[in-house]
Amino acid sequence: MAKDNLLGKWTSTALVVGNMIGAGVFMMPALLAAYGGISILGWILSTAGALALAFLFKRFTHFFPGVKGGPYGFVREGMGDFSGFLVAWSYWISVWVTVAALAAALISYLSFIFPQISSSPIYSIGFSIGFIWLLTFYNFLGSGRVGVLAVITTVLKILPLILVGVCGLFFLDMDNFEPFNRAEESPWKVIIITTTLTFFSFLGIESATVPGSDVENPEKTVSFATLWGTIIASVIYIISSMSVLGLIPGEKLVASQAPFSAAAEFMWGPGTGIAITIGAIISVFGALNGWILIQGQMALALAKDDRFPKSIKKLNKYGSPANGLILSSVLASVLMIMRYSGGLLDVFEFMILVSTVLVLFPYILCAISFYYTKKKNKSPISGLGFMLIFITILFCIVALAGSGWDAFIWGSVFLLTGVPAYFIFKRINA
Repeated sequence: MAKDNLLGKWTSTALVVGNMIGAGVFMMPALLAAYGGISILGWILSTAGALALAFLFKRFTHFFPGVKGGPYGFVREGMGDFSGFLVAWSYWISVWVTVAALAAALISYLSFIFPQISSSPIYSIGFSIGFIWLLTFYNFLGSGRVGVLAVITTVLKILPLILVGVCGLFFLDMDNFEPFNRAEESPWKVIIITTTLTFFSFLGIESATVPGSDVENPEKTVSFATLWGTIIASVIYIISSMSVLGLIPGEKLVASQAPFSAAAEFMWGPGTGIAITIGAIISVFGALNGWILIQGQMALALAKDDRFPKSIKKLNKYGSPANGLILSSVLASVLMIMRYSGGLLDVFEFMILVSTVLVLFPYILCAISFYYTKKKNKSPISGLGFMLIFITILFCIVALAGSGWDAFIWGSVFLLTGVPAYFIFKRINA
């Protein structure tokens, strides 16, 4: 592939930050308001889990620089073909579920400026699917151009978050954090639930690892982008979320479809929320662009290993897996139609929980695969390595417990469909 169409250090970092800082942080305060100030502890716990995973992926890139598919490639190399396929299958589904969630969030913020687009389910679904396909066709132009858009949207999205987050610290009303636990659940249960909700905002940690050979100098670039992308996002998340929760009373915040816009109007008066809304729209738009790139790359990685239809292998003249992008976006569109009920915030919450469940399974297998990878390479595992594996697995189990039965069942069913799919594709492509 031509060098100018490769992802470099900063475009890879922007892809990681851009995929993480999307709808999650902009919509999360409205979801967390129902739980109260205790949700900040959920942010801290999910940040710890995200950093553990970032270090895990950083270590993997030293063993397998340039492996395509990220977690899929890591598990396949460490534990074999079947385990690798289940990771890829689960992760690929989680990506197009995330695409559906981001599309819902994008329309939610657009409705702050154009209320009519959320006035009926037909408009909401139609505009959501329209944006999915607009960016699907843009992704036909190749990874390099997608990376450039990721840099632009990442810079533009960070500015309103920092503006509201930092300025909001000077307007905090500590009474808005009371009651500390607003939910009718025990504190530990609320912390676990909010950890799972907030962890969705960290999905994308592995974004730099997925394109693999489409990355320039992958061993150094992927390590840098994964670690620093996660750290940048973590700092922004905690500061901005705490500010919004402290600015607006919980009963008003929980009903808001654009919480950062509401925070801006609280600080600076009517009309100022429009500027923040535009920043949020750019943010979600950029994240949607990045996740559509990832869904195509995951399908391509599976097809190259003969675990997907052969037509997915075909690249267009820009080197883009157009058929994989189309298949994934069709499924995201169908899911959006099937699950639209009760409004955009409800759709968003359901989608993020299912998507989180679907990536937690691959993350657990990645931690186990790290152990086997070290053994296969006859490399001794240090105490720090064992601690990294233990923390990752424990965190994933805790986050699964907080997902709720509905999301857990949907995610498990999606994962289990990968078992017959593996043998079907293996037989077809034999």
